[in-house]
Amino acid sequence: MNEAFNADKDDLRHPYRRPRDAAALILVDRSGRAPKVLVGKRHHGLVFMPGKLVFPGGRVDPGDNRVPLASPLPKALEKTLTGGRPRIEASRARALAVAAIREVCEETGLCLGKKAVSKPAIAQAARLAGTWKPFAEAGLLPDPSQLFLVARAITPPGKIRRYDTRFFTADASAIAHEVKGIVHADAELIELVWFELGSSPLVDMHLITRQVLDELEARLAAGPLSHRVTVPFFHFRRGTMQRETA
Repeated sequence: MNEAFNADKDDLRHPYRRPRDAAALILVDRSGRAPKVLVGKRHHGLVFMPGKLVFPGGRVDPGDNRVPLASPLPKALEKTLTGGRPRIEASRARALAVAAIREVCEETGLCLGKKAVSKPAIAQAARLAGTWKPFAEAGLLPDPSQLFLVARAITPPGKIRRYDTRFFTADASAIAHEVKGIVHADAELIELVWFELGSSPLVDMHLITRQVLDELEARLAAGPLSHRVTVPFFHFRRGTMQRETA
């Protein structure tokens, strides 16, 4: 998904293409002296951003709003997600958060969830299928309660693929299960690396991604993450990136 923001050499033949909802998840490890973020290296044979470092992410699937959850979406996070322009329904906000969890599991094998303990929850977990099968096998339900929204960004007009992306973050301690073998030499992501915030490899990431990282670094430096903060919205007007806050 992240290739949609790498638009430097694309043409502008699609000015009216509507952006599609998408979500990305930045996992942060704060167990050491400096926070580290998880990035994946894309396969060199891919058409878009070959060999580039990206965050796991992708577009929202129709079924994301119907997946049973271990915990509801926090009300403060829901308020932030639904309060943008244009306003969106709570169901759409839920789908965005769930998509972030699904994408990171699909692309890295890292699953954010909680053990199903009650009989109804165990039954719900057992019924998970398709891309959610790793959760079912581990007896987990996806858990959006530990997600925080960092930023929103829309791909510039004119690109053949456009996304309206919400960038979430979560602490690495939220990882409840790992599926081995997802990342390999022939996969979309051929390598996963934890980099310290501000390290030189992250400087080479795309402009929007670097802006989002700057926002995350400032949030982490300010103290514990909170939903009650202003979330920036990056978009393009007449070819120039704009940063707005609600």
